[in-house]
Amino acid sequence: MAEDGQSVRLQVANARPDDSGRGIARMSRQALAEIGVQEGQAIEIIGKRHTTAIAVTPYPEDEGLNIVRLDGLQRVNAGVGSGDHVEVKRAEVRPATRVVLAPAQKGLRLQGSGDALKRTFYHRPLTAGDVISTSVYSQRSADPRLPEEMRGLLNIPAYGLQEIRLVVVSTQPRGIVHVTAETEIELRPQFEEPREARRADVTYDDIGGLGSTVDQVREMVELPLRHPELFQRLGIDPPKGVLLYGPPGTGKTRLARAVANETEAQFFHIAGPEIMGRHYGESEQRLRQVFQEAQQNAPAIIFIDEIDSIAPKREEVTGEVERRIVAQLLTLMDGLEPRQNIVVIGATNRREAIDEALRRPGRFDREIVIGVPDEPGRREILGIHTRGMPLAEDVNLDEVARTTYGFVGADLAALSREAAMDSLRRILPGINLRDGIPSDVLESLQVTRQDFTNAMKRVQPSALREIMIQVPNVTWDDIGGVEEARTRLREGVELPLRSPESFRRLGIRPAKGFLLFGPPGTGKTLLAKAVAREAQANFVATKSSDLLSKWYGESEQQVSRLFARARQVAPTVIFIDEIDSLAPIRGGGLGEPAVTERVVNTILAEMDGLEELQGVVVMAATNRPNLIDPALLRPGRFDELIYVSVPDAHGRRHILGIHAKDMPLGPDVDLDIIAERTSRFTGADLEDLTRRAGLLALRESLQAEHVTMAHFEQALRETRPSVTPEMEREYEDMVRTLKQEGPQRQSIGFLPLRQAAE
Repeated sequence: MAEDGQSVRLQVANARPDDSGRGIARMSRQALAEIGVQEGQAIEIIGKRHTTAIAVTPYPEDEGLNIVRLDGLQRVNAGVGSGDHVEVKRAEVRPATRVVLAPAQKGLRLQGSGDALKRTFYHRPLTAGDVISTSVYSQRSADPRLPEEMRGLLNIPAYGLQEIRLVVVSTQPRGIVHVTAETEIELRPQFEEPREARRADVTYDDIGGLGSTVDQVREMVELPLRHPELFQRLGIDPPKGVLLYGPPGTGKTRLARAVANETEAQFFHIAGPEIMGRHYGESEQRLRQVFQEAQQNAPAIIFIDEIDSIAPKREEVTGEVERRIVAQLLTLMDGLEPRQNIVVIGATNRREAIDEALRRPGRFDREIVIGVPDEPGRREILGIHTRGMPLAEDVNLDEVARTTYGFVGADLAALSREAAMDSLRRILPGINLRDGIPSDVLESLQVTRQDFTNAMKRVQPSALREIMIQVPNVTWDDIGGVEEARTRLREGVELPLRSPESFRRLGIRPAKGFLLFGPPGTGKTLLAKAVAREAQANFVATKSSDLLSKWYGESEQQVSRLFARARQVAPTVIFIDEIDSLAPIRGGGLGEPAVTERVVNTILAEMDGLEELQGVVVMAATNRPNLIDPALLRPGRFDELIYVSVPDAHGRRHILGIHAKDMPLGPDVDLDIIAERTSRFTGADLEDLTRRAGLLALRESLQAEHVTMAHFEQALRETRPSVTPEMEREYEDMVRTLKQEGPQRQSIGFLPLRQAAE
């Protein structure tokens, strides 16, 4: 007994003329036994394409040979020639409820019903896309070795008196079917391209990271097409349309193709440019034509890709053509004529740009978001794209999925492709392409962990390509003297992003925002860079010049777009440097058109409005917190106000060690003494001190090998701390005031601080 799915590989040979057009394949008894098929049963032949035939025992001279004899039509159907190899296995055949046939030659017209064709093709296996023949079978053709049932079938008169070649346009159900007495056969008068491929190029198995979304689409599309009686029993109208929306590259078009392939329905595709015509009314006529064809071939799916391009909001477009197309689409989707067994699927990444009349029940009944995949989803997608990839043992797809925050399906496909290209680059220099690639080289080709690491440097999340900067190369080891701030940031930013379940277990929400304030040069920006690096999150840095615009309303739009992008690719760290210039106290602007006031309002709404920040942390830095609008400094917006103070002696020693790490210090240099003598020096001051000491050594001699204590002594005489005692006292008073008074911070004047800063 052969195992299910057992197949044999055979070489194709030409059939004798007597067998031409009969839909039979002759192969050895041994091959038949291997795949568990008896004479007269259907087999599936897999070449470049898939086709089907009836298995028959071989000619006496072919017994024991590893060949399969196919006639010319079958070789065309399988996409192979004589001498090629094909895979042959047992076919799963179902009775056909409906078969649509058409002339296989352009220009040929046929008239008549399909009854005669039913007799001709009775019990013959068929599959969509095949070309079949209505050859007249004679008594001489009835091979005595065929089963009794088949010998009778071969004597049935054909359709007409001549051989006619027909193409199988479609079958219901899909796949390999055979004609029965109950099968409805429709004969189209003119040639038609088969709309169904034998093998679906995309199935549900080829889609990952969408979770329950696939189930939602299936219940909205498959149920109405396959089981309309359910809705009739309930006394309700089945869903008419589904709108898929989400960021580019998440799999909207691919999901629609999979639904069409998996459901036994015709698939009609509409793209915006194809609909547009230059003559008055031509565009609407083309749209009507697609819906009429779908009605004739029901059940059917009409897929409109990038629907926002052909159905924009009518009040916002200037052209009359677009308005007429929208009106025509509205009428077709929910007009006077009922639309039975047709589902319309629309896909867009700009849902807000679609005319609102389309977005109501009866037209698009449900709007399903196809979002950015989470970590398990990314792992699933990576598994799909690396199915046929020779992965090395050190490749851990779970690790790749964990570090590809914000990547959509298209990005992960590009990542897999880039990693494979990296493995190719390793072998290309050592081979001569003219001589061909040796088989041992091909077998040794593997994609390693390093290939994926290199690919991740080149592939960025597509949703962030406009605004994303390179992830900073700053670690906690590169920062010293800010231990308290570092600890609070690690607890507040890293923990929620890495372990959100811990916060959910305790029933608390993580902090939404962190404001770093302190004297200039203490390392506020550096801290933000280290947080983004260590939290393994997407890092979006922005400044006021990127967000402020001279055009009315555009500044607020830029802020909203920034937060929308960050939500799409969460977890994300948004860093706003010098936030006092972007969000100053409202009501103090004289003469300006209140741009910053509107920006402040937008930031307030984004950070703590109706739409929650999920997986997005906002960090900001300033050395003048007294100028920031007090509404931003309350819990729920900037929950944590972190003072980055001037480092103490221990912190200064740590910072000096970081900056002098690669410096050849003389034996007399004592960094502890230098740290004691640099009171009130910030991190920037200490970096400047070590730089000056190095320059002084070079000034003495370009061949200098060491930086001595004398060089540091001279550098100390030339530098001064950037923070004065008055400034330090002001900042300490500010910290006390912020802690005591809460949001009532606009009363803080700090005139001495302003004067000192100026």
